[in-house]
Amino acid sequence: MSREHSSVVKAWEATVRKTQAAAKRRAHSIFGTISVAHADDEEEEESQESARGAGEVYHAERVLCNGDYYTGHWADNFPHGHGKYLWTDGCMYVGEWFRGKTMGKGKFSWPSGATYEGEFKSGYMDGKGTYTGNNGDTYRGQWVMNLRHGRGIKSYVNGDMYDGEWRRGLQEGQGKYLWKNENQYVGEWKNGVICGKGTLIWTNGNRFDGYWEDGMPKGNGTFRWADGSFYMGNWSKDPDEQNGTYYPSGASPEANLEWDPQQVFNVDLVDCKVCPGEKVSIMPSQKKLAVWRSSKAVDSSVRPRRMSVDGRVSEGAMNMWDDGDCSFDSTDGDSLMGSSFDESMLEGGQQNRPPRSVKRQGETISKGHKNYELMLNLQLGIRHSVGRPAPVVSLDLKASAFDPKEKVWTRFPTEGSKYTPPHQSSEFKWKDYCPLVFRTLRKLFKVDPADYMLSICGNDALRELSSPGKSGSFFYLTNDDRYMIKTMKKSEVKVLLRMLSAYYNHVRAFENTLVTKFYGLHCVKLTGPAQRKVRFIIMGNLFCTEYTIHRRFDLKGSSLGRTTDKAEAEIDETTILKDLDLNFIFRLQKSWFQEFCRQIDRDCEFLEQERIMDYSLLVGLHFLEKSMAGDLIPSGARTPTGDSDPEGAPRLSNMDQLIIDPSWWSSVKLGQNMPARVEKTVRRNDWEFQQTGEPTGEFFGVMMFFGVIDILQDYDISKKLEHAYKSIQYDPTSISAVDPKQYSKRFRDFIFKIFAEDS
Repeated sequence: MSREHSSVVKAWEATVRKTQAAAKRRAHSIFGTISVAHADDEEEEESQESARGAGEVYHAERVLCNGDYYTGHWADNFPHGHGKYLWTDGCMYVGEWFRGKTMGKGKFSWPSGATYEGEFKSGYMDGKGTYTGNNGDTYRGQWVMNLRHGRGIKSYVNGDMYDGEWRRGLQEGQGKYLWKNENQYVGEWKNGVICGKGTLIWTNGNRFDGYWEDGMPKGNGTFRWADGSFYMGNWSKDPDEQNGTYYPSGASPEANLEWDPQQVFNVDLVDCKVCPGEKVSIMPSQKKLAVWRSSKAVDSSVRPRRMSVDGRVSEGAMNMWDDGDCSFDSTDGDSLMGSSFDESMLEGGQQNRPPRSVKRQGETISKGHKNYELMLNLQLGIRHSVGRPAPVVSLDLKASAFDPKEKVWTRFPTEGSKYTPPHQSSEFKWKDYCPLVFRTLRKLFKVDPADYMLSICGNDALRELSSPGKSGSFFYLTNDDRYMIKTMKKSEVKVLLRMLSAYYNHVRAFENTLVTKFYGLHCVKLTGPAQRKVRFIIMGNLFCTEYTIHRRFDLKGSSLGRTTDKAEAEIDETTILKDLDLNFIFRLQKSWFQEFCRQIDRDCEFLEQERIMDYSLLVGLHFLEKSMAGDLIPSGARTPTGDSDPEGAPRLSNMDQLIIDPSWWSSVKLGQNMPARVEKTVRRNDWEFQQTGEPTGEFFGVMMFFGVIDILQDYDISKKLEHAYKSIQYDPTSISAVDPKQYSKRFRDFIFKIFAEDS
């Protein structure tokens, strides 16, 4: 038996003995037979507790009310410093703590024999660490929120090894897989399988270079033999789709003439299976801590809670006996303490309530509304444009597709025509700008044509936002909140058409771009004496989410006029706050922060090259913990009795459930559904225009949504005149209208001040 295992057994035996003794004391206290000597011991211990000042760190040994055992540094009723915590199910953590959360370097052991040794952050395996499974598999590398994420090496017990990039717990990106028999693959991975461009080399000298899908050759590729002969063609497991040409080598022209390409699938790849990953029975952040409280310290107005090692409060309340002992009323039945996590908990129940319903933005455009007819025209036009038969779209477009003159006019008479249906609106004309480009953009953004049509042209009416933007444009939302429709000025249309080719190439090159997604550009020309033209752009709605957006910020990096005009009491969840209203620093996980910085640089360089300015970063925050009164609850804070969970979106206590839910991870991307923390800041009163406040050390768990909006304002003559005029009255660096190069630098400098890596 190893020394470490022996120490665990001894600690376990001591825990059991002390738990039994504690149970006897509880029984004696209930029936009034407690000894005087024991009561004196408890009073002496409690008097020592109360004599210590708040925040004082000291060494303590605790047998907690549920049988858990802790020894190590202690402060304010929490593990704080270095310590060992042993759960009754056999899990153990030895390492650094910060106010009840595993934080820093430590080692977590499972009763199965699996271990993780490395860095922790807010209760999660996060940073560099080594996980050794109970089956002998070992992973060494980067972790983010309990998942392998970044660079890492995994050695399998059967002798295989993977060295490369990971994402959300699976191999993704560039990586090398070496089988025990020394076959090896070097190339791209996706969702844990070989996918993309790569090379597989067999020990006999044969190799395949080409494209892969789901672990099999798919598409263009070349199979080479060790003698130099090769077969080049299109590969597929379906023999009917397989085609290519065999090229013999000069040394052996007769070799491999009878070879069948299907041998690669049926013979050569049989021994090239990727080992599956091991399922972790329970994450360290899912373990609950039994919070210690002496009877002298109990406030009758506070109901202590059971907490997890990431600082979460459990659903099961911990009820205290009058003499300082405790018992549990656990609504979750300690299900997380078992051998595995029950994924059925993700489906319904109190732990994963749907978000509360809130008043929706905007006024529904119903019959009698001044823009009702315009909405009908728009829906008829979209249905016609999207539903029109078209050839299969290729992502490689000709330059002619981007020509500003590339537009299609369609007349919509009330009685209908060969191509248009009859309708109840007045006659109008409909114009599609660069239809092939926007059709391809929708494909690039993975928008299903039927869903797109249904969102905009379904039975549900659009909603008009209550007030037009500063530009005078009107905004409309689809009923499902997926798309936003904005009326445009002619100058904005010209800017978009001018930069459309560069925009297309940019969003195609950078999947994580933060710039606004455009889906269609159209114009409605009303007939009659007015002959009015209304131009529309259809965009993605950044805040299309099941989470309630509690705070919205429009951030430019300028200071002149960058405050909301609403009084404090009038600010609600729909208010757009500005730069000088900002009172948070946004802290992202390391890998996300690095990608964010890279993407902001790429997007700003693109906008600068296109002579665009006056854009902003729109940020939405959903706070994971709010009280019934609407007050924000800092991460790890305890809530008073009666302060039940708000009926909003999932609390921080559901974060672990989200992490292991594949459907949630599939919705996480840069700027969308991003788990993060924000740190509150305060501004000094003696400096009215201090652009960023000073950090307070108070953190809140959030879901973040952000993107770069208003990207159609070029530095035209009107903006140059605005700059010249305002520069006379104000500091030229504080005004919004500046040269695109200067605007880009100022914007980036500001964004990189208010976004930081979560350390």
